[in-house]
Amino acid sequence: MLRVLIAKERTPGEARVSATPETIRQMVQLRVEPWVSPGAGDWAFIKDKDYEAAGAKIASDLREAYSAADILLRVRALERQEPLGDEVALLKPGAAVIGFLAPYAHDATIRRMLERQITSLPMELVPRITRAQKMDALSSQASIAGYKAVLVAATHLPKYFPLLMTAAGTVKAARVVVMGAGVAGLQAIATAKRLGAVVEASDIRPEVKDQVESLGGKFIDLPDMGQAGSGEGGYARQVSAEFLKKQQALVKEHVVLADVVITTAQVPGKPAPKLVTADMVQAMRPGSVIVDLAVESGGNCELSEAGKEVRKHGVLLVGPPNLPATLPVDASLLYARNVLALLQNILTQDGQLNIDTKDSVTGPTLLTHAGQCFHAPTAQRLGISPAVAPAAV
Repeated sequence: MLRVLIAKERTPGEARVSATPETIRQMVQLRVEPWVSPGAGDWAFIKDKDYEAAGAKIASDLREAYSAADILLRVRALERQEPLGDEVALLKPGAAVIGFLAPYAHDATIRRMLERQITSLPMELVPRITRAQKMDALSSQASIAGYKAVLVAATHLPKYFPLLMTAAGTVKAARVVVMGAGVAGLQAIATAKRLGAVVEASDIRPEVKDQVESLGGKFIDLPDMGQAGSGEGGYARQVSAEFLKKQQALVKEHVVLADVVITTAQVPGKPAPKLVTADMVQAMRPGSVIVDLAVESGGNCELSEAGKEVRKHGVLLVGPPNLPATLPVDASLLYARNVLALLQNILTQDGQLNIDTKDSVTGPTLLTHAGQCFHAPTAQRLGISPAVAPAAV
């Protein structure tokens, strides 16, 4: 029977966990043996006894548990950190790993996985196709980030969000500009509207205009939209410097009037586009707030600082690196379901591991397998030849 180990996250600030009692019970039905690192769910308020009641075993010897695991489930990328040391080295050759494995970074870790013939399936690479929707952890976590970003902004803004009619006069509604109308942006729009703000949104993909307006936001039309559009998988694609400059000029007119700006624009594998320049920040009203959700990939605002709250030109810039982890209960609930769905896809009916490179989900999600790199951009970055998977079916 395959052993599935749920790792305890050790990245500072990471409170999520890759399995819950709900998904443990379903793993048992998949004919695998779930093991859990002691305290793995503590920060998500899941106790070891809850996992045991669901059918899991608590690993008393973590090193032995790693070496015996056929599949490792986790949230963040594999690490070299005490007391375990190098997690890759602890895994047996041929083991599989599922999690947010940062395929666009951590090159040394990827090389070690190749050397040890570790199969890795990053949640970031799950294709955005109908069949894989229940595995789309990027979307489930982005929705949480968009919601929390508005609450963070509302907490720091020195005024109300809603329009208020009082005996002492009228209080105007806060003006919110959301940059990027992907999953995080759309949730931010919806949340800001529920709090009573006037919301505008900008995106280089004209097809999202209807979605923005359906949530009560006003779409900021950009010039020369022929250059814009969706990239691979429905994500925004990288645009030219000339287009970006035009976008900045137009959006500036709205940003300088905003009380809150929430930026969410990212391009997979690329630095986040700089949408809010230093001069735009300087032109904003004192007391305004910018929440930069792209800060981990360089930030959409030139003045943002990862993991910090800084005030510049009278504007508070918040750079939260991992907002989903601040809501670990529901973030873990959703993420664990995403992971379970991917796990189900790589298991046979009798609970055996089946890495089918022709599968329309497994193939595109594979990073490393059998000593080969299946993700072409990563292989190119590492200077090696990518494995050529057969056409998806």
